[in-house]
Amino acid sequence: MAKTVRVAVTGAAGQVAYSMLARLASGEVFGPDTKVRLQLLEITPALQALEGVAMELDDCGFPTLAEVDVTDDPLRAFDGCDWALLVGAAPRKQGMERKDLLGLNGRIFVGQGQALARRAAPDVRILIVGNPCNTNCLVAYRNGRDIPAERWSAMTRLDHNRAVSALARKAGVPNGAVSNVTIWGNHSNTQYPDFANAKINGKPAVESITDRDWLQNTFVPMVQTRGAAVIKARGLSSALSAANGAIDHVKTWIKGTPGGDWTSSAVISKGEYGVPPGLVFGYPCTVEGKAWKVVEGLTHDAFGQEKLKVTLNELLEEQDAVKDLLPG
Repeated sequence: MAKTVRVAVTGAAGQVAYSMLARLASGEVFGPDTKVRLQLLEITPALQALEGVAMELDDCGFPTLAEVDVTDDPLRAFDGCDWALLVGAAPRKQGMERKDLLGLNGRIFVGQGQALARRAAPDVRILIVGNPCNTNCLVAYRNGRDIPAERWSAMTRLDHNRAVSALARKAGVPNGAVSNVTIWGNHSNTQYPDFANAKINGKPAVESITDRDWLQNTFVPMVQTRGAAVIKARGLSSALSAANGAIDHVKTWIKGTPGGDWTSSAVISKGEYGVPPGLVFGYPCTVEGKAWKVVEGLTHDAFGQEKLKVTLNELLEEQDAVKDLLPG
C-alpha cells in the first residue's frame, strides 16, 4: 500500500499557494510512490475561490493526489497533518512597512500554533511562509510548544535563491556553481546575505567577484530589497518565487543538503552566534535526520558583524512588539 502524507496549507486560495499546490500534489516533492492528501485552509469569505482551486487540482489528474479537503477550520485543516505550510497572512503592499504586519498577523498565528499542537501528527514539520515569517513562527511556536522546537522553521530560502542568482549573474557562472550562501537574521530588508562565506566553483566567492564595493553596496541591498522591487514592478508581492522557495525548503528538509554545502533556514535559536535562545533567526543550516542543524564556526568581518547586529536588533524589537502573544 502506498504511503499517504497529509499536507496542510493555509492561505490556500492566495497567489503563493496557487503557485505551490500543483507541485505538492504532483509527486515532485514527496515522490511518485507517495499519495498526497491536501488539507487546505482559508478564511470563510475565500472558501468559494478555494473550491475553484480544488476543482483545478482534481482536473490535473495527478496519480499521486489522494484527496483535497477544503475548510475554514484550523483544527480540521491540521488534523493529522505531517507537514504544515503556513502561507496565509495579510499581504504586504506597496508602501507598507514590515512592522505594520505584526499586529495584523500575530493573532492569526496564536490560533494556528494552538491548533497544530492539538491536532497535527506527532512528527509534523512546520514551515512559516506568511510574513513577517520569523516573528509569525515565534508566535506560533510559543503557542504550540507541545511540538518540539526542531519541527518549526521560517522561510529564508527565497532570499537564499535570490542571492545565489545574483552572485551567479555577476560572476558569469551557472546558478549551480554557487554554494554555501547564507541569509542571516530576519526575512526583511535587514537580512544579511553573506557573500564572504559563499563559494563559487568551490572557491571563496570573493576570489571570483573581486569588486568589494559591488558586493557591499549593490549585492547586499539588492537582495535585501528584492521583494519591494517585485512589488513595484508587478504591483503584487512575490508569489511564484516565494512558492518555489517554500518547495525548495521542503525538498531540502526531506532529502538533506549536498555534502560540503548548506542552505538558509530560519530556526529557533539555541544561542548559536550569540543570538538569544528562542529567537527565530536565519542561519546556515544542514539537515540531519528530520532536523535542521546550524552550521557553526563561520566568521564575519566588521561589515558582516555590523549587519548581523542590525538584523538581530530588528528581531528583538519584533519580539517585544508581540510579547503579549507569547506565553511564558
